[in-house]
Amino acid sequence: MHRRLTPGLALLRATGLAALLILIWNPIAMRRLPGAAPPLVLLDASLSMTGHGGRWREALDSARALGSGGGVIWRFGDAVAAFDSTPPAYGASRLEPALAAAAARGGPVAVVTDGELADVASLAPDLRRAPRVVVLPRPPFWDAFVAAVDGPRRVAQTDTIRLTVSYGTAGKRETGNGKRAATIAVVDQGRRLAARDVSLPDSGIVSTELAFPVSRFPSPGWSTLEVRLEGVRDSEPRDDARRLVVEVSSAPAVVVLAAPPDWDLRFLARTLADVARVPLKMFVAPEAVSGGGSRWRDATTLAPVGSDIVRRAVSGARLVVEGGDPAALGRLSGPSAVLRWHTAAGQEGDWYVDAPPASPLSAALAGVAWDSLPPVAALAVPSPAPDSATVVALTARLARRGRARPVLVLSEGGGGGARRADIAAGGLYRWAFRGGASTEAYRAVVAALADWLLEGEGGRGKGERAVP
Repeated sequence: MHRRLTPGLALLRATGLAALLILIWNPIAMRRLPGAAPPLVLLDASLSMTGHGGRWREALDSARALGSGGGVIWRFGDAVAAFDSTPPAYGASRLEPALAAAAARGGPVAVVTDGELADVASLAPDLRRAPRVVVLPRPPFWDAFVAAVDGPRRVAQTDTIRLTVSYGTAGKRETGNGKRAATIAVVDQGRRLAARDVSLPDSGIVSTELAFPVSRFPSPGWSTLEVRLEGVRDSEPRDDARRLVVEVSSAPAVVVLAAPPDWDLRFLARTLADVARVPLKMFVAPEAVSGGGSRWRDATTLAPVGSDIVRRAVSGARLVVEGGDPAALGRLSGPSAVLRWHTAAGQEGDWYVDAPPASPLSAALAGVAWDSLPPVAALAVPSPAPDSATVVALTARLARRGRARPVLVLSEGGGGGARRADIAAGGLYRWAFRGGASTEAYRAVVAALADWLLEGEGGRGKGERAVP
């Protein structure tokens, strides 16, 4: 017996079949919700985009097209910035900070670049998968460049300036005779001060040194040196030169006398020139001469120097450091501030420096972790102060026990109102040699001393501040 299919049952079957077909088809509709982030376009704004064969205009058009319909455009390079159409100025293309900021923002991301990115290899996998990348490559070319110039920023007219120049090449070129030869020249106001013939590497960066007397500068004061490659015809001339600003003074502001030289005085001279930011000249006397005095040499070149030259430098300096044996120093004095460091006859042992008492240096040394510093190797009895205006700035105890003995003594009010400091510790260079917090503590002590000594009347009251 067959039952008759009623219209109602047929409608139900048709409805169920239609629902099944819709589930299999699974149609979707997309629309932007009010709170959803619009598309983000990251535009490479490094200098390579406008260099030889750069496609900056095409990159701008591509970024605007990708960001049409409410999208946002960011520029990236050394940093991430809002969009503008001015020419690129960043010296490097670092994509990771831009992608990290885009990931925090949310929404689709696109990158427009020439492909010359500095941090592609170090990108995290999740950041690497996130963006859509549009590459506008530059045509291959060969380029020679000056990568860096390193040298002193402050020198005296009697010094010899030494510049370390890093240069190199990138890209492919045709080989041939004479095509690797170039000249590195140092120019000031159109005047060539020094030059050296070099051979360009096939690729990568190499370094060379140029040394020349400061007397070749036209006049004392501030000068801008241009270190450039000459005799090279490459596709990108904008990176063929670098500049270095140098201040030339008529006399060194700090003179270090080491008789004899030791590690403490070597580390002190290097750190003092760095933190005080003034011209420094160091003279050494490895051997004493009969009848008192010393035979002086330039600490940089080890060339013999006459006593009259040393005496003239001392008389014109704002700060004189007297280190070593007092008898070997002879009668070298001037109206300047004096830092005396005599460690010839000290009691050896592990002398640990305590937290500083109240003194003119205590504020500058407040952040030093004194318990983490290595001990000094010896401690001498400091020379007596010229008057009652004496302050003990640092003390130390043998094996952290017993009575504290002075390490650094400050005095003021001598002849001409010059300030004076006496250091009685030997082996203080260990702080600088160890690195980390110990190095920072050593720089802080030297910077605080330089501040106090150069701010006195003997230091001419110039108002400079040392940088630890």
